Parts: sequence; C-alpha cells; structure tokens
Amino acid sequence: IHAFLSVFEDEARHMADQSDERRTAGASRGPLEGIPIAIKDNMLVEGRPCTSASRMLEDYVAVEDASVIQKLKSAGAILIGKTNLDEFAMGGSTEFSAFGATSNPHDRSRVAGGSSGGSAAAVSAGMVPCALGSDTGGSIRQPASFCGIVGLKPTYGRVSRYGLLAMASSLDQIGPMTRNVDDSALLFSVISGQDPKDQTTEKVEPFTSISERGIDGLRIGLPVQSWGEGIDPAIREAVMGNVKELEARGAKIQEIDMPATDSALAVYYVLMPCEVSANMSRYDGMRYGLHVESNDLMARYLESRRQGLGDEVRRRILLGTFALSHGYFDAYYLKAKKVQAKIRKSMEEAFRDVDVLITPTTPSTAFAKGEKMHDPLAMYLQDIFTVGANVAGVPAISVPCGSHNGMPIGLQITGSWFEEAELLAVAKMCET
Repeated sequence: IHAFLSVFEDEARHMADQSDERRTAGASRGPLEGIPIAIKDNMLVEGRPCTSASRMLEDYVAVEDASVIQKLKSAGAILIGKTNLDEFAMGGSTEFSAFGATSNPHDRSRVAGGSSGGSAAAVSAGMVPCALGSDTGGSIRQPASFCGIVGLKPTYGRVSRYGLLAMASSLDQIGPMTRNVDDSALLFSVISGQDPKDQTTEKVEPFTSISERGIDGLRIGLPVQSWGEGIDPAIREAVMGNVKELEARGAKIQEIDMPATDSALAVYYVLMPCEVSANMSRYDGMRYGLHVESNDLMARYLESRRQGLGDEVRRRILLGTFALSHGYFDAYYLKAKKVQAKIRKSMEEAFRDVDVLITPTTPSTAFAKGEKMHDPLAMYLQDIFTVGANVAGVPAISVPCGSHNGMPIGLQITGSWFEEAELLAVAKMCET
C-alpha cells in the first residue's frame, strides 16, 4: 500500500535489542519501551532522510532530531521508518507525493487521505500500533477517518514543532495516530509539553491521563453549520447515531449557531498559502536540497524550484504570493486575520455553553484515486469540517463511528483550548 518512504530495518532491530536488554535489566526508559512507531516524513530524525515527499529534498539527510523524536527515543520507542505524505504536507490524498500515492488498506483503489496518509495507512494495516502525523487543516483527522483509526490534533502550542518542516507555522501541529483512544492518550502524554526550542509552546499543566468524568451531564454542541447539504447521508446517519447513543446515556445535546465558522475554509485557504509562500522561500536551490547548475542566477533559482516542487506546492505558493502582494494584502490576508479572530471568539462563546462540539470528520468516505486529483476545489472541500480547529487553535480528534460500503466513517470531537483530557474522555465514550 506504499505507506512508507523509508524503513530503518537495521537500526530498528538494534533499538529493539537494546530495549530487550533494558527490560531484562529492569531499566525501562519509559511508557513506550519497545513500542514500534512510524514517523511522517516531514519530521527530522538524525542521520535519516527527510524528504517531505518532495524531489526538492530527495537527498536531504537530517542533522538532528525533532523535539518529538527526542521524546520518543527517551521514552523507549523504536522508530520503524518514515511514512508517505502529500508533498510538504500540501494535499488531502497523498496523491501529491513525488514518490507515488498511498493506498487505503480497506480498498486499495481508494486514497488513504492526506496529508498524513502514510501514517494512517500504516496504523490501519497493522504495520505499527501508532504513528506521528502533522495537522495544518485536517491532515491527521481526515486520513484517520478514511482509514478507520483515531487521530488527535492537539491544541496549537501543546506539542513542539521544532524539527517539523514548516508548512503554515501558525496552524501546524504534530499529533498521534493510533488504533484506539487509550493509545492516543499515551502517545500524546509523551510528546506534549513546553519546549524552549519552540516559543509557541505554552506552559500548561502536563497531560497525564484521560479525564475521569462521566457521561451524565456532558454538554454536547452540534454546530448547525456542519449539518447542511454536501454530507453523504450515510455519514450523517452514522454520526447522529453515536450522538443519540450518548444522549440516551445521559449527555445533553443542543444545537449551536456558529455563523462565523462558515468562513473557516475560506480563511484557511487565504492564511495557509500566505504562510506557505513565506516558508517555501528557503527552498531556493542554493542552501540545501535540489540544486540545478546554471551560469545565470535567476535561472538557477527558477529551474531548481521548477524541477524540485510539484504542481500543488507551486499552486499554493502562487496563491499566497498573490494574497501578500502590494494592493491585495489588505483585501485578502488582513481581512482573513480579522475573520479568524471572529471564528476564535465564536469558539469561546460556544464553549461557555457546551463541553465539546461533535461533527462528521469528513463529508464523504475515502474517494477513488484520481477522482479529485485535477479538481483542487473538490479536494479542498474535504477539509470543510476540520479546518476550523486549526484556524481557532483548539484541539480536535477523529474516532471511527461506523462504515458505509466497507469504508470507515469518522466522527470529529472538538474541545476547548488545552482541554485534551476532557476531549479524550468524550472520545473514549464514543469508542466504547
């Protein structure tokens, strides 16, 4: 199914032998001792390739570990390899990987989702019990939904981004992808926490375990904007079936009107390309990565980027550069930032009345390979339920809640800032 771009066979066996020795000696490193884990190939692992599924970085080898990788190693985890993704995490199907698409383990004619499709497929297929992904607009939750696993996007600032190749720095967040909620909680407890190398990480109470709260009196909000046209009826039925089950067991359900969130997708597709445009400027064919020789400096820049970057990456660079250009900055970027503030305020108001929000994770199940490849808008619309959490910076999780025609359906739960303990507790209730 092409879940991996590289496998650390010799190193993984060596790490496993060391883990066996530590456990025999009663010197376990931590809660992930001996557990194999896959890493999305946009996070640095010292001495290993980090391609971000791009020809631009095909030969790049990381010189240090990302902060999350250091934490995994300290906890005793065994790194199995690097997983496939859409190039520089830009896409929703892994079809934009320069090295070929990942197949969905439930039906190999369908996509695994993206951009963390390789991590989702590896966990879903049983290759590893857990993996790390990154989520800028739904890139953990959407593939988790498509592949029938659990995917958690933490609060922005809860997990260090140091060593994650940046896509949109104010939206990116690393999170766990696992087969069940308990494993997500365990992995999250290891990778979360303040990091002096990432100034956006917040100093908050460390996460240790899922909240012990019961279902009685749980206040669940259903945003009316998330239940309109465009959702596959089977998905609406499956998600509402779970909501009704929670209600029958004591939860209080209420509709929440959040009109500002109608603009979340539009805001995301202005802010994200603007940050992409800035972040991708470092790939100039001069400092590292693909380098095309030429006697003309401008030709060297242009040809290196033409050969090194794929269509979707270039599309987003162009969109962002346009929105940031003179005469358009106020009309696009500045206006999007103002609407982002309104979306955040809308979330604050909603969480005064409810504990969590529940929506579908995606409007459809995994689509066929090639179906949306040449229709960017159709691909972007797959993010319609997920981008709001990134725009507002709140945590959200996708859990399996049924299937349709053999393909998994995901239910998304969104919580308030830094309330992962409660978010995971509700996810556990849905899973149970």
